[in-house]
Amino acid sequence: MPTNIPATPYRKHAQLARPAVGEFHRHELAILGAPCGKIKELVTRLLPHLEPVLRVAYVDADHAAGDDAAQGGAGGQDAILQAGASAELTDKITFTRLDLKRGFDKFAQQEWLHHQSLVLVNGNHFRARQQIAILDPAKPLQKKLDRLTDVRLLLLPEGVTEVPDYLQEHLASAGVPILPLADTEAIAALVLQEWRQQRPPVRGLVLAGGQSQRMGEDKGRLAYHGQEQRAYAAKLLAPFCEDVLVSCRPEQVAELEAAGLAPLPDTFAGLGPMSGILSAFQLDPDAAWLVVACDLPFLSETTLTHLLQHRHAGRMATAYQSPENEWPEPLITIWEPRAYGTLLRFLSIGYSCPRKALINFDIELLHAPAPAELRNINTPEQRDAATQELG
Repeated sequence: MPTNIPATPYRKHAQLARPAVGEFHRHELAILGAPCGKIKELVTRLLPHLEPVLRVAYVDADHAAGDDAAQGGAGGQDAILQAGASAELTDKITFTRLDLKRGFDKFAQQEWLHHQSLVLVNGNHFRARQQIAILDPAKPLQKKLDRLTDVRLLLLPEGVTEVPDYLQEHLASAGVPILPLADTEAIAALVLQEWRQQRPPVRGLVLAGGQSQRMGEDKGRLAYHGQEQRAYAAKLLAPFCEDVLVSCRPEQVAELEAAGLAPLPDTFAGLGPMSGILSAFQLDPDAAWLVVACDLPFLSETTLTHLLQHRHAGRMATAYQSPENEWPEPLITIWEPRAYGTLLRFLSIGYSCPRKALINFDIELLHAPAPAELRNINTPEQRDAATQELG
């Protein structure tokens, strides 16, 4: 007899959370409303004010190369690409240039640019989620109003004193600030302010899914402070984060729920700490994750406060230097959203060590106010000594 069991909805692809990325980046600003030369000149003026804080990329188009190609030329390609190479990587000593013969699709653009903190875009050629509009009479915006979807700033060139009626009507009551185009410092300050206001929220992650082979028992269930260490670590993180999850193996979910904790089972298996970090980013790729190992019984609110106060969201991560060597400590670190792609890339070439990613990319490396608090307790001997020291 037929049963009335409801059918599971068919999904062709996995239901993954996609990062909130625009055309090029999660933080992007198109500048339009002026000739291309003026836009590039503005970016050139802004960069010395932005670069001490942010890593900034600029996206533009090359008019000369396009004109040359339209007239039957090589379109700016050098001899190697003309001869048939699909790519040419050139070490220019002070920077590296990569020329690709194939088309640079949207996904490749985002992958290459995700290492930046901010992308400024020539809005005459490309769109971006947010915009800066220059009110240059030589480049009126009537025909580009569809590109003005989220204007963050209006700039008045010398001699321009009013916003045109058509633009006022388009912007309605948006309350967009207005600055002189020549006031570089004020423009840069507003861009930085906007970027800081859009910093990703911080969520907490306690790593408690390890096998604890050296300890011989589950390190997360040890009680140095009158409760299981995984619960103590989650309580310690709570004031600093929107919420706190506990990374675990799938078979640990029930016991964590029974203990009143929020489990996050590993979806990347067998990768050590990398399993928990990647699983967190798979759940929410738009959050910054404050990751703490469960085997840090000496960790205090003071050390966490210092880490959050010195967080640099413009870097891939903010981490403490290990008290044992000069390397960053990956298991008490704020990982920013752009770390997700970097960790996946390291995994794709055979590295599952999150410290390797910290060493090889731009991070904010801090000296811990109390280095002894970063001690990992991994063996029975260390456990006994820590228990005695903590009283």
